[in-house]
Amino acid sequence: MKVNPSFCLCPVLLCLCFLERGYEASHFTPAKVISRSHNATRNHNQTKDGETEVHHRPKRGWIWNQFFVLEEHIGPDAQYVGKLHSNSDKGDGSVRYILSGEGAGSIFIINEVTGDIHATKSLDRENKSHYVLHAQAIDRNNNKPLEPESEFIIKVQDINDNAPKFPDGPFVTSVPEMSEIGTSVFQVTATDADDPTYGNSARVVYSVLHGQPYFSVDPKTGIIRTALADMDREAREHYSVVIQAKDMAGQVGGLSGSTTVNITLTDINDNPPKFPQKNYQVFVPESAQVGKPVGKIKANDDDIGINAEIKYSILNPEGAGMFSISTDKDTREGVITLRKQLNYEKKKQYSLHIAAENTHLDPRLSYLGSFKDDATLKITVGDVDEPPVFSLDYYILEVYENAKVGSEVGAVTARDPDSKNSPVRYFIDRREDKEVYFDIESISGVIRTTQLLDREDTPWHNITVMATEEDNPSLQSHVPVTVQVLDVNDNPPKINTEDEIIICESTRAGQVIQTITAVDKDDFANGKGFSFSFPGGVPVNPNFTIKDNEDNTANIIARRRRFHRLTQELYELPVVVWDDGEPILSSTSTLTLRVCSCQRGTRLKICQGEAFLSSAGLSTGALIAILLCVLILLAIVILFITLRRSKKEPLIISEEDIRENVVTYDDEGGGEEDTEAFDIIALRNPAAAEELKFRRDVRPECIRPWSSRRPARGRVSPSSLDTDEQTDVGEFIKQRVDEADQDTSVPPYDSLQTYAYEGQGSPAGSVSSLGSAGAHSELDYNSLEDWGPKFEKIAELYGEEVETASESTEKAESEKQT
Repeated sequence: MKVNPSFCLCPVLLCLCFLERGYEASHFTPAKVISRSHNATRNHNQTKDGETEVHHRPKRGWIWNQFFVLEEHIGPDAQYVGKLHSNSDKGDGSVRYILSGEGAGSIFIINEVTGDIHATKSLDRENKSHYVLHAQAIDRNNNKPLEPESEFIIKVQDINDNAPKFPDGPFVTSVPEMSEIGTSVFQVTATDADDPTYGNSARVVYSVLHGQPYFSVDPKTGIIRTALADMDREAREHYSVVIQAKDMAGQVGGLSGSTTVNITLTDINDNPPKFPQKNYQVFVPESAQVGKPVGKIKANDDDIGINAEIKYSILNPEGAGMFSISTDKDTREGVITLRKQLNYEKKKQYSLHIAAENTHLDPRLSYLGSFKDDATLKITVGDVDEPPVFSLDYYILEVYENAKVGSEVGAVTARDPDSKNSPVRYFIDRREDKEVYFDIESISGVIRTTQLLDREDTPWHNITVMATEEDNPSLQSHVPVTVQVLDVNDNPPKINTEDEIIICESTRAGQVIQTITAVDKDDFANGKGFSFSFPGGVPVNPNFTIKDNEDNTANIIARRRRFHRLTQELYELPVVVWDDGEPILSSTSTLTLRVCSCQRGTRLKICQGEAFLSSAGLSTGALIAILLCVLILLAIVILFITLRRSKKEPLIISEEDIRENVVTYDDEGGGEEDTEAFDIIALRNPAAAEELKFRRDVRPECIRPWSSRRPARGRVSPSSLDTDEQTDVGEFIKQRVDEADQDTSVPPYDSLQTYAYEGQGSPAGSVSSLGSAGAHSELDYNSLEDWGPKFEKIAELYGEEVETASESTEKAESEKQT
């Protein structure tokens, strides 16, 4: 494809094309070259002769370059961009050119036959600087591409259509006043949207439109500098400088933009303080209070901020001794304060030399001289009727305690400072002396007591005495008076202990039990030392003695060894102590000594019980809490046991109940006489046992059948056993079971009854001695009495048994017959 003649072909591309052709011709000479527009790769095929046929990528048949189009085209016709042409195009219209990509069809159109490209719209490089498009040549006959699709670029060529701009303006800045020429103030920067790589459309220069001759600007960098020396803020503080930026390097026809820079001159300390006048006067009454302001003076300073801060001072010593001056930070005035009380009668006028100077100085401006000014202030003292003045600022008086009422304590004096010297009257301010311990004579100022004073109760008394002029009572003055009550020896000493003294049982004779001291309410001067002894007229104590250590202490010493707590636990020991004051006073104290077994291995005398508690680290509250817990646990245990014991017993106590039929024997038993555990006769004769049937709802009485000298009760005679020997025991057991099931008079609990029945039909018979009591015996037991005293009891018992059995048998037979 050929490029429009109006555009130049790239020489480098042409050289590369020729080099490539020469390289292929030299290396592939035997091969057969076939150019096909649709083949994009090299293929190797075998020919009929066995040679390899090499297919190479065909050379692009159309050559083109990037195109350029001017922005902001305003002509009536579409702007011509360029032409696409393929070598395959023979000019017969068989080739159709297709354009695609950015803006294809809307901004850029192509003539499908000639390949001419036109721009239909006005373009803006600042919005889009280039467009990427794709071109392709297609055969109209078969609609197949003659060449692969290729990409090319259309660049929008810039024109100077954008003026420089200051995006951040206007600007505000500052520079110190009195700056030198060329001092940098601020830098402005303008931006131009045009292409900086093409022409001078974006080349900007700066200039000052407004603000000369005070400031200048660098045309290339935009730095604003001072152009005038000694610019004074006090003369002019604000400046507005207009800076212009012009493109095309400032040439004619270039576009321009401007901005405003507001410059403020900042203050420096270039002005000293100045008093508006050199002499001032002020009137101050002599009654002015010390520490209060009495006047003001002010020096002016044209500077601002810290550069205008002023310090005032009084230069002459006379004025500085009576007055002081300080600076009010808000008004910058010098406030004059009274340091001492004025007295018109002594001095009627004062002259103050006052200086004002800046506190922050600029060394660069030292050539301007001293930043200081001074003035004179005359103070006139005015005469005022003043209250009385006491001779002292405060009084300290003394009086002994227990002094008589009306005793003189001391006196205060005051006078009228004025020239007329009016009489003075005194009185006490009762707001402090509420209990009225003192009174004062109104004319003389003598203070006297009104009550007896006790140093141990109140050693110091503070009162206020007021003085007034007789002619003008409204003028009052006050003075504090302190009265010290002096001590006299009016309190006897006492032993300084109230606790019991512990004596260990292992105390040896001569051992120190306790060291005692004494206390005295009186002052130390009335009794510097104490003495100790036993009371006079008392027999010698056999157990203890006392030793005065002559250092205000005494030792109690044991006179014997081995004290026993069980023999005597408490001892009372009277001790006399007296001081050496004037007069000498004494008192007797009784000490209580307790004997206890002290804990060994410790220096402290602690009873063993107390030592146990102290070693355990338990307080009284903790012990009480533990004791309460133990008591509560005991109460719970007792309640539980009581509840268990209070359970209701069954109404029927049956000897057949297995729960109650547990018998423990600790001896060999009573033989055949032991019938309390169980009577087996019922198994031998159920009919006879029916007569001995007990009620199950009533506890039976304890039956002792073989009581001596009494006939046996509750036993079945041996004859009844013989009579009903053939009764079926099984029927008897069944009958008892039915009775237990149907009896409604007893509680419904299970009953286990065991019957030791051996059965019937044994030819040998029973060899047990249990049934011998129910059988007939032919023996004569009376003969046992002949054997001696040991067998008399046996004969008596067995004889009664036989008689009882016979009587029972006869009775049973008679009942049957009846």
